[in-house]
Amino acid sequence: MWQSLNQIVRPQGRIFFGWWIVASSAGVQLLSSMLWMQTYGAYVVLLGEEFGWSKTLFAGAFALARFESGILGPLQGWLVDRFGPRLILSIGTLGFGLGFMAFSTVETLLGFYASFALIALGSSLGGFATLMVSLVNWFNRHRSKAVAVSQMGYAVGGFCVPLVIFALELWGWRTTAFASGVVVLVLGLPLVQLVRHRPEEIGEIADGVAAVGTLAEQQAALGVNFTAAQAMRTSSFWLISFGHALALLTVSSVMMHLIPHLTEGLGYSLAGAGKVVAILTVFQLIGQFSGGYLGDRFNKRVICALCMVGHSIGLLLLTYAGSWVAIGIFALLHGVSWGTRGPLMIAMRADYFGAASFGTILGFSSMIVMLGTVSGPLIAGYLADTTGNYESGFTLIAGLGVLGSLCFLAATPPPPPTSGRSNAEVAA
Repeated sequence: MWQSLNQIVRPQGRIFFGWWIVASSAGVQLLSSMLWMQTYGAYVVLLGEEFGWSKTLFAGAFALARFESGILGPLQGWLVDRFGPRLILSIGTLGFGLGFMAFSTVETLLGFYASFALIALGSSLGGFATLMVSLVNWFNRHRSKAVAVSQMGYAVGGFCVPLVIFALELWGWRTTAFASGVVVLVLGLPLVQLVRHRPEEIGEIADGVAAVGTLAEQQAALGVNFTAAQAMRTSSFWLISFGHALALLTVSSVMMHLIPHLTEGLGYSLAGAGKVVAILTVFQLIGQFSGGYLGDRFNKRVICALCMVGHSIGLLLLTYAGSWVAIGIFALLHGVSWGTRGPLMIAMRADYFGAASFGTILGFSSMIVMLGTVSGPLIAGYLADTTGNYESGFTLIAGLGVLGSLCFLAATPPPPPTSGRSNAEVAA
């Protein structure tokens, strides 16, 4: 086992630089998860108490931010493919940190929406999608593993949620928000400087195996790449995109409304709800360990289909939880499904369409994925406001998760395009 791991991490007797990019990506996603994505629900509780805003208004801010990210997706993807991820990551990280500082001064709903938009734009440009463009270029045979390890940073951020909630209760949300902005700038900006677009820029090759096989064999292993237009003419592009949208319909709803549901619907304290998030993170990490391994060996679309079923069952258990046992099983099913499926969304697209135009392809796909991230929190929030609980909203979203399972099962690999570009041609 250790020998195999050493060959993956140190293919030529030294640590492959791609794994340093993976570590940097994990750190960036840890900051985003810890300071914002998984703690937003706690901010919702505190801002709701101070300003009296409804859940629909908070969900609307979340939805508008996801809408903004989706609409800008194609442009962001083109910019990353054209100028490289490091520049875009630096701009995004700067906006993310400054957005937090602006958020700490909010006094009106308009100010909240404006600062939220800046945070969302910064975290989008300086986060997941931009990082993945680099990783799919640096890894081929170990792509699922690399993406999974990088996303562990997001999961580890979940462990830190109780610490952020402690800071919110001790110092208040304004001080915590401003301090979060400082942390993003001080730690995030240096981390993104490690990222490189393609291994050819520094004389490397994907997976660090430049000395293995002839040049022709290496090019054959890297395969043909689709352009964005060619990818969008395949049914697989649309099926993966809609399946991903339905997956994030569930994930974004839980991310936005888990803490309010636990505190207001099930009677947990804010600190207790934070502990549930931490437990959920444990299972998410387990899923990422298994997903990275399984995704490089077995059928990714079947694994994703099973994960969607896990999301649906877990959400139903959370909705009608009568005891802590049901909450625990929800955390297990949702966490493992989320952790396993997440890396495979990226790896499957890269396997099907190649790495050369991956940023643009992912950007256009994000316009569809956005439908799930926008509508999930809105549906759950609106129905919670009108019915007084999350039962109807969560039940509807759980049902839609099963439809996502069917999308993944139908997303078979597309035939090669009539004209494509190899990674070697792009590098040349």
